[in-house]
Amino acid sequence: MRIAVLGAGVIGVSTAYELMKDGHEVTVIDRLDEPASETSFANAGLFSPGHAYTWASPKAPKILLKSLFQEGQALRFKPSLDPNLWLWSLKFLQNCTAEKTRINTKRKVRLCMYSQEQLHRIAAETKIEYHGVTGGLLYLYRTPESFARGSANTRILSEEGLELRAITPDEAAKIDPALEPVKHKFAGAIYCPSDESGDARVFTQNLAKYCEAQGVKFVFGSEIQGFDTEGDKVTAVRTSTGRIEADGFVFSLGVFGPRLSKQLGVTLPIYPIKGYSVTMPIGGRNNPPTVGGVDEDNLVAYARFGDRMRVTATAEFAGYNKSHQPSDYTHMLKAVQDIYPDGADYSQPFYWAGLRPMTPEGTPIFGAGRYRNMWFNTGHGHIGWTMAPGSARVTADLIAGKVPALDLTGMRVMP
Repeated sequence: MRIAVLGAGVIGVSTAYELMKDGHEVTVIDRLDEPASETSFANAGLFSPGHAYTWASPKAPKILLKSLFQEGQALRFKPSLDPNLWLWSLKFLQNCTAEKTRINTKRKVRLCMYSQEQLHRIAAETKIEYHGVTGGLLYLYRTPESFARGSANTRILSEEGLELRAITPDEAAKIDPALEPVKHKFAGAIYCPSDESGDARVFTQNLAKYCEAQGVKFVFGSEIQGFDTEGDKVTAVRTSTGRIEADGFVFSLGVFGPRLSKQLGVTLPIYPIKGYSVTMPIGGRNNPPTVGGVDEDNLVAYARFGDRMRVTATAEFAGYNKSHQPSDYTHMLKAVQDIYPDGADYSQPFYWAGLRPMTPEGTPIFGAGRYRNMWFNTGHGHIGWTMAPGSARVTADLIAGKVPALDLTGMRVMP
């Protein structure tokens, strides 16, 4: 079957790979000039089932309210006249009950664990490089109170079979020796030995090259403008560079999806949530992290990619604005320098801000809507890299008419 994948981020390219493996003739379409140029460009890089908690939780409303008056909040609400912001935020708040948090987190961690299996399979099949680091991730806590809360929260994940261990600062320093000089600053850590990290952009670009060598066609610089339909099928996608026909289509357009999905009779509950990252060369520094992790009290994530170190933070409800300035990074840089003062060359920062395609539940959207040959694989939010390989396999199985390995309850497209 001829299948056009709409979007060349980590979700779209991973899906193209699975469809190619299944024997389909695949074309990938993207408005930008190369793969992984939007959300996948400079994300956190943590492949982290151990951090699959949904952001919509009982504590989120208070954090959002405080962000109106105090800087440094992990979640930031930036009021605007955009009605979509208010509608999406209302749905987000409706998911902030304890019961919905539990349901959504469990759905999310199941997908993340399945996705990790698929990542390892893809890496073995393709031998592509993506600066992968195994050996687990460390979730660091600075106070006894936050450590106690973090330890209690792990139950929701461990009930699904994920190994998580509460450890002492001494044990954390044995896992990452770079923490030895600063271990006294922490009350403890949660260690997930199966978690890992890797550069999502490098993975996506190298997987795209592999796919292209196997016959997958990539059409870049081609903005999707609309669709041609006939009955209950999409017959072609109309782009700025011409019309592309196919027998089937996969919709993986990230934060820009809602603008086009309405033409297909689908209202996607996706809103852009802005995140910030800064990447620095290690530059001969003698004490960079050996494994990635999160400073949980500051909600600052970090990972090492070969000779680079990346730091990420913040979820800002601010629409499609990707602007940023050096002062936006003060908090996260202060936090990471407190942990790794000699971890990177902090004088050479590369600043970036991107938009996460978030659903209120924090879980992605799968399946076909009004048109039976248009499959959705979108809305992966803040750990899309972690969910990408599994989501690709789920989508390929749906297209093949197979029952996916995961229960998709609560994650199917709604008209």
